[in-house]
Amino acid sequence: MSVLARLRRFWLDVHLWLGVGLLIPFVLIGVTGSLLVWHDPLERQFEPQRYVTTDGPSLPLAAQLESARAAFGDAFAPTTVRAPEEAGDPIVVQARATARPVEGQRPETRTAWLDPATARVLDVANTRASAFGIMHVLHGSLMIPQNGRKIVGWIGWGMTLSALTGLWLWWPRNGAFFAGLRWNRGVRTTFNLHHQIGFWLCIPLAVLALTGVYISFPQSSRALTGLFVQTNAPEARGGGGGGPPPLTQTNLTIDAVASAALAAGPVGGELVSIALPTRAREGAPSWRVQVKAPGADLPATIAVDDETGEAKVRGERGGPSPGESVARLMRRIHDGADMGLFWQGVIFLGGWAPAILGYTAS
Repeated sequence: MSVLARLRRFWLDVHLWLGVGLLIPFVLIGVTGSLLVWHDPLERQFEPQRYVTTDGPSLPLAAQLESARAAFGDAFAPTTVRAPEEAGDPIVVQARATARPVEGQRPETRTAWLDPATARVLDVANTRASAFGIMHVLHGSLMIPQNGRKIVGWIGWGMTLSALTGLWLWWPRNGAFFAGLRWNRGVRTTFNLHHQIGFWLCIPLAVLALTGVYISFPQSSRALTGLFVQTNAPEARGGGGGGPPPLTQTNLTIDAVASAALAAGPVGGELVSIALPTRAREGAPSWRVQVKAPGADLPATIAVDDETGEAKVRGERGGPSPGESVARLMRRIHDGADMGLFWQGVIFLGGWAPAILGYTAS
């Protein structure tokens, strides 16, 4: 047996064992990812009550926030207010439990959808317990506590290796590339399907897997990116994570904060979101506001001091550091946000590929 034949046999074994050993997680991660790419339109279909808004000018943010507080009750404190993305969309307020979370677990959260014109609460839900919430957890951690995200990252490396070895095995031995595209490379239909689907989706699968690895290992990815571009340390957040709890009382009103941020932000910018201040470990607590300039891909982040009202644009030019831009790009590529219908379709097909390839390989 020649060296090339032995090498081909070795990579075939690697490809097959990866497919057999990791088929179930491949399928779970892939299918949930393919559905999550259509999260927003699917949510509109399955939860229409959240999008029944009234025509007319929006009430002040303070009225929206108070309406959400009343809906949440004393057990939850608002953490983030998101402005409507488009006309007719609701205002979304996120909250987290005021009680101390169980050791090793994230605080409970709630989300409220409000009619901007009336501040009427359209719906309140625990999104983590919803079908989409469960899909998010399955996709990001396979519902494995603590180390699930890292496990998914290593599975991403396995998917990358499976895709690349599949491409190498697909390549015709005589080097005739176009001959490899023909349908009848084997006698079985499933064999031909495996070769065709594997070839056309192997590169998108590798890209999705690698961007998933980048997301699954944020600290290592940040360190790697920092070798080439500037990166900033991540901010402590009081939203749904395990950061400091939000303040129950603030010096500034949310409308005053929005005005200060819009004045300090890019010209003609529109409000994207406001994160309420948390109990600062050092210095004074501050609000974190995102303002997006017309035509900009990413919003600028503006910190508003809760004691003085001083607004400072984060970064010298009001935008994220290059390292943060890389991280956001990796996430956009992975989940298809603002990447166009074509790439979203590729993600959808790529998510179903492991299940189809697993079936056609049998």
